[in-house]
Amino acid sequence: MGWPDLQIDWLKCFVAVVDAGSLSSAAPELYRSQSAISMQMKKLETALGCQLLLRGPRQHQLTPAGQKLLGYARRMLNLHEETISASHGETITGLVRLGVPDDYAATYLTPVLKRFAHQYSSVEIELHCEQSTSLIPRIEQGDLDLGLVSREHPRQGTFVFYEPMVWVGSPQFQVWRNEPLPIAVYEDISLAKRSAIHSLALQGRRYKVVYNSSSLAGQIAAVASGLAVAVLTKCSVPDNLEILGESHDLGPLEPMEVSVYRSPASMGEKAVTSLNDLLIKTLRHSF
Repeated sequence: MGWPDLQIDWLKCFVAVVDAGSLSSAAPELYRSQSAISMQMKKLETALGCQLLLRGPRQHQLTPAGQKLLGYARRMLNLHEETISASHGETITGLVRLGVPDDYAATYLTPVLKRFAHQYSSVEIELHCEQSTSLIPRIEQGDLDLGLVSREHPRQGTFVFYEPMVWVGSPQFQVWRNEPLPIAVYEDISLAKRSAIHSLALQGRRYKVVYNSSSLAGQIAAVASGLAVAVLTKCSVPDNLEILGESHDLGPLEPMEVSVYRSPASMGEKAVTSLNDLLIKTLRHSF
């Protein structure tokens, strides 16, 4: 008895469901109904003779067999795309309007853009650096094609990794000893601000907002000057600041869900697809 043939469509459905978190969330990305995706998944599981996903009410989880298949599936799909592009001798051109917060740009975006520029030298990238809360609506409206963002909901892009959030202060001033605690925050809708205030509330710690800025540089300056403590992404903490913890009477913080979020208006644009796929592939494998 021979090995079963694994159809590309089955693998595409499998990877899309894993990335989106559920059948219902994957349906719009694949332009298929939920029932059609469910049928493809059943065919794949039947062909392999094992269960790949544990279907929860909101989020699906990979079984050990599913985890094993996922890496192979991604490699097969990447090779499939490369083969088609090579066969057509296609040169991809165009403009990609990319959004990313300042704190993610240097750490996570730089290595991806280096690879992309080498592979797609005819594609122009227009970079916009803003907070995720500003980028997400611009992506949804089609003002931007693509973004690397901190998402609030599973439908806001394809998850790539968790980014830790940390309290930071200047060891020179130690303002975390002050009562009420002076804090620097981003704008009102910022996830970091909400996380900071929620954490302090759980600790029963009194605080006072002494500095507001939507700029990462502004947050760092406020902390370094001894004006306040702040909540930052771990990747953005400079060497001159100290990461604070529960020993400083500051509560734990939930990590950010970082995702690659694509505008529906950009579907079908090959330059955007190429950068979207490279972002997901590179960041997933690196972090």
